[in-house]
Amino acid sequence: MFVVTNRIPVAEGHEADFEDRFRKRAHLIDQSPGFIRNEVHRPRPMKLDHATGTWSPDTETQGYYEVKTWWRSFEDFEAWTKSPSFAEAHKNRAPKEMFAGPNKLEIHEVFLSTHDKLGESDKA
Repeated sequence: MFVVTNRIPVAEGHEADFEDRFRKRAHLIDQSPGFIRNEVHRPRPMKLDHATGTWSPDTETQGYYEVKTWWRSFEDFEAWTKSPSFAEAHKNRAPKEMFAGPNKLEIHEVFLSTHDKLGESDKA
């Protein structure tokens, strides 16, 4: 399994519009062969005070939204990126001022997961 993460720095004041774009997405990726799931993570920059063991918001760090997709194989993801559905899903680009900098695409292969164990504990 592969996880593709797009790390996106959203400019202050544009968070609601950015999130709304994902709520209203066309769901074209959902029918793509090998697609497993999609998640959009909202940033919550935090810092730990090691002396006291307390957490507090980190107002000095730029947070990144993460758009994550899970795929059965890298080839399935690659086929999605070459499909007409991909072009359709990405044709309505957000305005440049919505972003605080460039995005970063990361691809990881899952070699270990505790997902099944978590599912078992949920049943208890």
